[in-house]
Amino acid sequence: MKTVNMHEAKTHLSKLVEQALQGQPFVIAKAGKPLVQVTMIETVSPQRTGFLKGQVEIPEDFDDMAAEDIKQLFEGETETESAAKG
Repeated sequence: MKTVNMHEAKTHLSKLVEQALQGQPFVIAKAGKPLVQVTMIETVSPQRTGFLKGQVEIPEDFDDMAAEDIKQLFEGETETESAAKG
């Protein structure tokens, strides 16, 4: 693993970080004494799809549930239909 002194690390930080992202970690030393190791952080994205699988049931008529109510919300009632009802 590459070791760089503090001054070199400050001067070439962008290049060194880019190398670390390519899988080449490095150590920063001060007066020849290693202080820190710089490595890429490997993030693992959480799985969102299917996280409730087996925990909920979706009714067979899910796609048609409340279809008439939804249709009415979009289309509304005419005054004639309203008067006929009441």
